[in-house]
Amino acid sequence: MFYETARGHGLPHDPFKAIVAPRPIGWISTRDLEGRANLAPYSFFNGVGGEPPMVMFSSEGWKHSAANAQATGEFVCNFASYALRDAMNASSAPLGAGEDEFAFAGLEPAPCRLVRAPRVALSPAALECRTLSVTELTTIDGVKTGRFVVMGQVVGVHIDEEFLTDGMFDTAKAVALARCGYRDYAAVFETFGMTRPTGA
Repeated sequence: MFYETARGHGLPHDPFKAIVAPRPIGWISTRDLEGRANLAPYSFFNGVGGEPPMVMFSSEGWKHSAANAQATGEFVCNFASYALRDAMNASSAPLGAGEDEFAFAGLEPAPCRLVRAPRVALSPAALECRTLSVTELTTIDGVKTGRFVVMGQVVGVHIDEEFLTDGMFDTAKAVALARCGYRDYAAVFETFGMTRPTGA
C-alpha cells in the first residue's frame, strides 16, 4: 500500500501516529501568570539534545501548556509511568483555563527547585525546563498549521531513588508509558542492551 498524504489514506483510521511509535509521553506541568497549575500529556514529545539536555513537545492547537510555557518561560516534564496511567489519562480532560488537572486526576503536586511550575509528586522522575522557543509549524506551502512546538532546556532533574539501579535510571522498573497511535499504549516492563559497533 502507498498513499500520498494530500490525497488521503482510505483507511478507517489514520495510520500515521501508529507508524511513528512508540512515542514517549511528555506529561507537562506549568503555571499560568496567575499562579494556577496546569497538567496535560503530550504524545508528540521527545528529547532533542543531550549536552545541554533539551526536550520538545508539540501542541496540536494553542493549548494551556504551550501558552503557559511561553508566558512564564518554564515548564516541567513528568515521567509518565504505568502506575500513573489512569491519572495521566485523566489529566488529558479538556478542562477550562484555571481548572486544576492535578486535583481532577487525584494527583499531589510537589514543588520544583528552579522553576515555579509544580511537578507530579509520585512521578519516578521530572525535568525542570526553561522555555527556549515556541514556534508555530507551517506546511511546505507556508500555510500555518495551528500546531506549536515548544522547545525547552532542562535545568534541573528529579529522580526517585527507588528507580536507580547501579547508578542508572531503570526505565523498566519505572515502567515507562508510550503512545502507539489510535487508543493504544505500550508499557516498558523489560529492556535489553546492545553495544554500538566500533570503527574498523
